[in-house]
Amino acid sequence: MAAMVMASSVAGIDSTVVAVALPAIGRNLHAGFGDLQWTVTGYTLTLAALILVAGWLSDRWGRRRVLLTGLIWFTLASVLCAAAPGIRWLIAARALQGIGGALMTPASLAIIEATFDPGDRTRAIGTWAGFSGVSYAIAPFVGGWLLEAGSWRPIFLINVPGGRGGRSQTSGRSFAADAPSPSRPG
Repeated sequence: MAAMVMASSVAGIDSTVVAVALPAIGRNLHAGFGDLQWTVTGYTLTLAALILVAGWLSDRWGRRRVLLTGLIWFTLASVLCAAAPGIRWLIAARALQGIGGALMTPASLAIIEATFDPGDRTRAIGTWAGFSGVSYAIAPFVGGWLLEAGSWRPIFLINVPGGRGGRSQTSGRSFAADAPSPSRPG
């Protein structure tokens, strides 16, 4: 459960923490309003466009495999965001982050659905959603603190421990949802 919460949380944190850092990013990278909009939109667009495809991939290739791929992808893209030398690089890295987020979110929920008994499933999904929501609410405060400490770049590096933690929690475990879903008629 902790791994599933971490996976969905790191994807959600980025959608809120970046909003706090936009003025600092704009100043540091000499970016205009349109470029800053694309810094946010590049992430949300790829996330939204690929989330259904990622759910299908989870069913076909295995939920844990897709979750781990998403965690690794998202973590690497976060490092690229932190190292971006210019606004175009940042926008591209944010789009890559969206792909990782799209892979993680439906896979984490599908693992919970497949792992918990029907009687416990509602509570498990509520826990997953609740802790994910708390991370969304805390992210702007953490982002503000990191900005006060010096730079906007660390806001992307906070994803690295979360990604590594989620990966280590998931890598060595066997879940009922490890196998791809059985073929569905039609």
